[in-house]
Amino acid sequence: NFLPFACCRKRLYILPFPIRAKAANNGNGYQGETEMNINVVGTSGSGKSTLARRLAHRLELPWIELDRLYWRPNWQGAPDEAFFAAIAAATATPGWVLDGNYNRSRGVKWREVDLVIWLDYGLWRTLRQAVWRAASRAWRRQELWPGTGNCESFRRSFCSRESIILWTLKTWRQNRRRYLADMQDPQYRHIRFVRLRSPRQAEALLRELEAQRSGGHI
Repeated sequence: NFLPFACCRKRLYILPFPIRAKAANNGNGYQGETEMNINVVGTSGSGKSTLARRLAHRLELPWIELDRLYWRPNWQGAPDEAFFAAIAAATATPGWVLDGNYNRSRGVKWREVDLVIWLDYGLWRTLRQAVWRAASRAWRRQELWPGTGNCESFRRSFCSRESIILWTLKTWRQNRRRYLADMQDPQYRHIRFVRLRSPRQAEALLRELEAQRSGGHI
């Protein structure tokens, strides 16, 4: 189920066979036009939200941000029961791009998933992107999820136990071990995994998925 990316003589080979997704449910069983269920995962700072948004736009699918389902005002997280119920409701209709890890939710979010795209960039690239994103958000005082009032600050991002930079450093290696194990786990045999090691591979994947959709494969 692992779809490898291999560079050979500067040529990138991806998706050696079409990805076929479940057909949309019209009330009389699965029939009609197919839709794909995708989860984009990766360490904070890897760029998974940007890739997920672009995928959703190109494939004309809704983008579902797990952070938006989880976080409440004053940086309070939703209880697991409410969080899992929100994920189930958001993914009830076939055809979506889910953005985020939240590994404890895999029993819910991966129940109907077709494709998991893992952004496994190097530590220093991921950390550099995390620092730039945190500084940009803190400077602009950007509300991260509408209605929560939650904004990054320089103190929170760089000088606290909740620092996203510390979180990136802490979880990068953990995530690599976890997703490598998931690829071999029999309980996830229904899932196709794509491991992306560079932005170049991410761009190639975007083009390939868009081409497959245009050709009626997904």
